Amino acid sequence: MNFSDANSLFEAFSKLKILVIGDVMVDSYVFGGVSRISPEAPVPVVLASKKDKRLGGAANVALNVQALGATPIPCAIVGDDIDGEFFLKRLKERGIPGKGVIVSTDRQTTVKERVLSGAHQLLRVDYETDKGLSPIEEKSLLAHIKNLLPECDAVIFEDYDKGVINKTIISETIAEANRLGIPTVVDPKKRNFLDYKGATLFKPNLKELREGLKIDCDPTDLESVKSGAKALQEALDAKMVMVTLSEHGVFIKDNGDTHLIPAHIRQISDVSGAGDTVISIVACGLAAGLDAKTTAALANLGGGLVCEHVGVVPVEKEDLKKEIERFELL
Repeated sequence: MNFSDANSLFEAFSKLKILVIGDVMVDSYVFGGVSRISPEAPVPVVLASKKDKRLGGAANVALNVQALGATPIPCAIVGDDIDGEFFLKRLKERGIPGKGVIVSTDRQTTVKERVLSGAHQLLRVDYETDKGLSPIEEKSLLAHIKNLLPECDAVIFEDYDKGVINKTIISETIAEANRLGIPTVVDPKKRNFLDYKGATLFKPNLKELREGLKIDCDPTDLESVKSGAKALQEALDAKMVMVTLSEHGVFIKDNGDTHLIPAHIRQISDVSGAGDTVISIVACGLAAGLDAKTTAALANLGGGLVCEHVGVVPVEKEDLKKEIERFELL
């Protein structure tokens, strides 16, 4: 589908509902400054000036989807704990439906706490479990997914290897989505890497591609990237494979067509969350009918934009609009 300008594209996005399946988290931040070393150990002492908590993981993908104008519907599991309460409360405050989120007494809510001095991250403390779903949790999550799928225009799998996504969730969701004609896009991790058979678009980064297929792939050698993407597409029977290459841009393979989209020069502050932005734009782009090359180019712009900010933040729609117009993307 062709769009005349950024406004018409975002108007199409505003009509979309995107199901986001995966590992949701709380991103916690302690901001401060360092002026001395601790007398107790050779470590910096951070004088904290501010604390902040944000929706993270697959929930940051939901925030990115919402920032693009679409309606995200998270489908995930949180713990029956104070962080799970915060998560559900913040979803409600942001106007994001919580009907797909299950509260479990057998899991803890994943929290990633970062300590920063200025723009520099000094330490991260993780609170989490990565155990697989219990039979009851799996059955409940699948029921939520199958109930919500018919009202959605695309599905995002946001996998952080925390146990919420497994082979059964993957295979049954993709089968049902394909039956309904709904595109599925995947942001993978190592554990389930080769289980997403039949997905519409599979989006690893370079490290994940190398480890997932156990191959050597040089981002400066286009033929090696093409070869890796081809092997992955065949292994998964995926319609499209898109590989993010950091400062080298993104590569996308759609059947016989391949495109390398160069990265744009930017002042990089923090790469955290860039993948969340990329997969959100990909899902909305495909659901709106954009072709593979334009979708990849749009995602490349958005992923670069969020790297200019400190911490995990969603893309700003107005900034993305300006970039689309600047580079005459549509």
